[in-house]
Amino acid sequence: MAQILRSKQAGIQRDFSAGLNAQKFAIDEIARYGINSQISCLAYDPVQSLLAVGTNDTQFGGGQIYVFGQNRVSVTLPLPRKASVKAIHFVVDKIVAIDTKNEISVFSLETTRILTSYTPPGSVTALVTDPSLDFALIGLQNGEIVAYDLDRQSPAPLRVPNLWKQQYPKARPTSIVALVLHPRDIGSLLIGYTEGAVIYSFKTGKPIKFFRYELPPGAPGGDSDPTSSNIRRYPRLTQALWHPTGTFVLTGHEDSSLVFWDSKDGRKVLARTIQASNVGEPGNATKSIGSTPGTFALKCPLFRLAWCCKENPDDTGILIAGGTPTTSLEKGLTFIELGPTPVYATSSWQILSQHFEKPKSQHTLPTPANAEVVDFCLIPRKSPHYMGSQDPIAVVALLASGEMVTLSFPSGHSINPTHQLHASLSYVHPFINRVSMAYVERTRWLGMVENRSKGPSILKGGAEARHAMMRFANRNILQAAHADGTVRMWDVGHGDEIENQKMLQVDVARAVGRLSDVDVSSMSMAGATGELVVGLSTGEVAIFRWGLNKEYGRDVRHVEARSFGLETIIDRAEPSVKEGLIPLTMFEGHGRVTALKMSDVGFAAAGFQQGAIVVIDLRGPAVIYNAGLDELSGQGKRGSFRRSNSQSQHKTEWPTCIEFGVMSLEGDDYSSILLFVGTNLGRLATFKLLPEAHGGYSVKYAGSNVVEDKIITIAPLNSQLGDPAEATQTTVAGLRNGLKIDGVLLVVTTTGAKIFRPPTAKGAHKTWDNVFCDAAAVVRYQAAGYALLGLFGDGSAKTYSIPALKQIASTSISKSLDVRRFSEALITPTGDIMGWTGPSETALLNVWGTGSDLTRSLDKLLNIEALTPPRPTISNVQWMTGTLHVTPADMDALIGGPDRPPSKRMIDQRRAEEEQQRAMKRPATTGPPSSEKEEEGYWAYMQRQMQERTQNLGIMGDSMDRVEESSSSWADDVNKYVSKQKKKAVMGFVGSKLGF
Repeated sequence: MAQILRSKQAGIQRDFSAGLNAQKFAIDEIARYGINSQISCLAYDPVQSLLAVGTNDTQFGGGQIYVFGQNRVSVTLPLPRKASVKAIHFVVDKIVAIDTKNEISVFSLETTRILTSYTPPGSVTALVTDPSLDFALIGLQNGEIVAYDLDRQSPAPLRVPNLWKQQYPKARPTSIVALVLHPRDIGSLLIGYTEGAVIYSFKTGKPIKFFRYELPPGAPGGDSDPTSSNIRRYPRLTQALWHPTGTFVLTGHEDSSLVFWDSKDGRKVLARTIQASNVGEPGNATKSIGSTPGTFALKCPLFRLAWCCKENPDDTGILIAGGTPTTSLEKGLTFIELGPTPVYATSSWQILSQHFEKPKSQHTLPTPANAEVVDFCLIPRKSPHYMGSQDPIAVVALLASGEMVTLSFPSGHSINPTHQLHASLSYVHPFINRVSMAYVERTRWLGMVENRSKGPSILKGGAEARHAMMRFANRNILQAAHADGTVRMWDVGHGDEIENQKMLQVDVARAVGRLSDVDVSSMSMAGATGELVVGLSTGEVAIFRWGLNKEYGRDVRHVEARSFGLETIIDRAEPSVKEGLIPLTMFEGHGRVTALKMSDVGFAAAGFQQGAIVVIDLRGPAVIYNAGLDELSGQGKRGSFRRSNSQSQHKTEWPTCIEFGVMSLEGDDYSSILLFVGTNLGRLATFKLLPEAHGGYSVKYAGSNVVEDKIITIAPLNSQLGDPAEATQTTVAGLRNGLKIDGVLLVVTTTGAKIFRPPTAKGAHKTWDNVFCDAAAVVRYQAAGYALLGLFGDGSAKTYSIPALKQIASTSISKSLDVRRFSEALITPTGDIMGWTGPSETALLNVWGTGSDLTRSLDKLLNIEALTPPRPTISNVQWMTGTLHVTPADMDALIGGPDRPPSKRMIDQRRAEEEQQRAMKRPATTGPPSSEKEEEGYWAYMQRQMQERTQNLGIMGDSMDRVEESSSSWADDVNKYVSKQKKKAVMGFVGSKLGF
């Protein structure tokens, strides 16, 4: 009975939800964007051109691995059990990850599934892999090294004991902190223990050199602590690296010292820090002044080191994260460019020492203020060798907050991620503060392809899976405001094929002429024109319009020009943007912008926290209305109250929701453009936008109505058809021809909903049952009708009929979305819900589904045609001086043992070769069978069958003979290899004694 009464009170004779029922209401999870938890590690594969991101296990999500490629290529690899990802390594067609539960997981890039997992006999503290090896070398907390066969998916027989303990039996317990293979001699391994470093030879199975950093009394060391400078000390090791050619070794220590060693004789070449040199020698006092006189500043630990090189591996530099004083205002990555390495054979000890003491240059790659870089990932141009540090073009830095920064290398210029990284990575590049959604026409969005200058692409790998095409559906365009004052826009789709995958960006900070204190509080985008309006918490309202940048490539000085209450900001367009959303004009208001709306017909409206309402006509552009809500008292008509408003008179009132529509007001016999403004106190104000003789428009207050509480949604509806009575270009054009639309307003508050005819009709009202509504919108299901969809504080999504406001269906979505952030959720006219699942991840749901969960990504990651380049080998000089050349095939025998069967790659290659040989030997069939064969008798048929069977048995015997010969030749090769190694070892020993 109450539903029938509401329909009559609203003045609507039809049921707009007649075709909807509870069976049609089921939640489908379509997509997820962003990163589910805090980022813990990064890895990049230059061969496949893929970027992997590992996350921590937090209250917002478990640890998992994201792999990103070109455009929207994205695959998520969950860990086998709940843990955080510690490190990620690309190994040809596999990904090897180690987690905090000391479990090593191996994933396939081809199938995007886990292949196997392995738990070593101890706590894992270091891991090293190489594209040319089928093994992973694992460093344990007890100082031992074990190996795992990635191809055979089983432990390998190699086991290296704690070499440091063997050399220094009385030393305190040590664990392994770093494992690095020699960049050219794969048979040498640099092992970093907490007490020092060791070079281990796989050829001899013994350590070659030991490196121990000792600070004698009087040496300042890296931390320059005067209280400990007079005692002998051994700073703990935290990092260990090879020079790109293997000539030197670099160790980093807990006191921020960088120590360079000669890898040939084990001598220390130089000890320095980022700020000073020769810190390992007595008498070289260094200053590290603290924030107050008489104190010294502590230094940040060395989070990460990378010894980079250009295409010529002798031209090097060191990239450092950390190691700077904690009092330093300039944070970022430090790059020490060493330049070409002196020729070791012809250079004196002084020349080698000066090479590290006086580098070619030193500069800082800047990062956001007060942001500490805790890790980074270099982006090499093409080679995965040289520890992934050869000829890098960019570096992706990970901040302590979990955000990412992409910088060019070595210049350090910020790289815009809009055309370089996946949309999910933009959630942490930097964090998103606010989002909004626009329902943009498909043809309009297809034409909005930004032309922005950019460098070489970082991610070029992978191939997207095909999806269903929705060619005539409008697009869900997300607007995301970031902490650095930028707004990025991109198509989140409907779970369909996304035709325009590009991302747009506007620099709001540049548009308003201020680099700091740029907090975007509200955004709105027109679905038909693509015009964008952005409001700030400081009161500025900036409007952007699609067009060409007349000052492209030039950073011109802003010339202040004001007219009609607005400031022209066209000259503040980004110099790198040739075509895109260009800043048009700006309004400077007072107080926080609390509500915004950009219409499809050239009007923008803004509401401010101090109660002001501003309407801008973009045809000028000009401000055509600017008044406060308190000025509306006593003007126009006022509707009846459901409760006395005297209690709210002393409270500050501000707009919370703005909407444009076209309909006839009560008492009018014509339709007009209307502006509806809802406030935090439940007032709904209606304004008319009327044309004037000079071609402009004026705004006239028409009246107001009052509902129960804060207004969160205003939906103009056609009372005859149920369609949205929005101010579209087609509808406004029809007003000239006398178009008349009878309409009503559906106004939703946190405590109820009301349907009435504006501006002052009483209408029908419904109160929510003991729960608050956080977000609501009118949605449509195909041709079945319209319904009101709301998200409520109890974690449920509910639909209500229109106009009876009778509940149709209800379901819980608390497992899919964060209920605490329901007020920030976005609902589209097609029933899509974009809501937050955590601080940096959103989920896209649809209420007209089948109840299915998120499907697994079918994107392809592996490109079988992308071949890994050969591993660099030792030089002729190294070979002539006695260095044994060890190949990856030799390493298979040294690590896997002589009984290791051929790898899967060798078996596949051999099978392919044999198949090719059989195809070449197989006789070709010519013509149809002869008539004699067709007319053969029974005995002739039996005779032919016996002959063919005899031939097949002979072929089988030959195959068995070939297998026996292959096995015998393989055993002979192994024996020859062992004999050859013994001979080389003896000759090397004799040669060293004779001085060769």
